[in-house]
Amino acid sequence: QVQLQESGGGLVQAGGSLRLSCAASGRFATINNMGWYRQAPGKQRDFVASISRGGSTNYADSVKGRFTISRDNAKNTIYLQMNSLRPEDTAVYYCFCNVMGIGGTWDNLQGQGTQVTVSS
Repeated sequence: QVQLQESGGGLVQAGGSLRLSCAASGRFATINNMGWYRQAPGKQRDFVASISRGGSTNYADSVKGRFTISRDNAKNTIYLQMNSLRPEDTAVYYCFCNVMGIGGTWDNLQGQGTQVTVSS
């Protein structure tokens, strides 16, 4: 069974920075895309950023130029460096991945989420 463990959330003032981490553990063959969604109170879940195994990245327009996603394939871990944070970035951030199991089937997984709160 594959699990995703997020860390790094917290409370920060506007303009500050935080770094989120997400590590995949368990038995699997390989992981393709990994990334982050976020969900603010009372709002739908929105895509934030993703990165392929080869390092290709995608970002939501709202975070371009402020957030940077990176990946360490040897550790099955991704990072989200968040700079110039704004109050509207306040949300629960969920890690996701596209993983191939030992049996060769693909599955989409999501972590439990980590809270990011940006005060004005």
